[in-house]
Amino acid sequence: MNEFFRQLKTQRWDDHRYYHHSRINQTLHLISAISFLVAYALLLVDPAAAALVAWLVSMTTRQSGHFFFEPLGYDEVNQASQETKEAIKVGYNLRRKIVLLAIWAAAPLLLWLQPTAFGLFDAAIGFEGFARHVGLLWLAIGVGGLLFRTVHLFFIKGVLDGLVWMTKILTDPFHDIYLYHKAPLALLRGELIEQRGTLGPAA
Repeated sequence: MNEFFRQLKTQRWDDHRYYHHSRINQTLHLISAISFLVAYALLLVDPAAAALVAWLVSMTTRQSGHFFFEPLGYDEVNQASQETKEAIKVGYNLRRKIVLLAIWAAAPLLLWLQPTAFGLFDAAIGFEGFARHVGLLWLAIGVGGLLFRTVHLFFIKGVLDGLVWMTKILTDPFHDIYLYHKAPLALLRGELIEQRGTLGPAA
């Protein structure tokens, strides 16, 4: 159990120090984390709505922070190239994220071309019905993406690494609120990149 929490701390620290320099990215992660908690609550009563919130708000803000605001050049603080960081990344690096997001974006197109999703649903009635079917497909894509990478890690790194990564992903909203709740204030002070000269490993 001690090894599990040691690896969890390491994965969280690597994710933070390599991929969350930008205060804009951190602020977007804070918004994402809060909306993910809303999605978690909705999952108990309305899974389709939960998936719509998770993908349209949580994932959109989260990934736009990475793609548009996070520095992608050489990391002077960690003395690592972008290629090195991408190789270290345990979960979905930028290339894998592009594949996952392409599948996500294709789901509404699939339903538009094939309203029953090859017999998975009855044909939707109206926009709300269509949106709910999209939400259910997105929920399946989210769960599938999580399980696929977890099992993949079982084979390429080990069962413990996969379970640690899955735990990290599921608990990231709570941890991100803890890490980045001060990011909006830092932005208001004009700090675009977090000052990391004395920053130690994340809790």
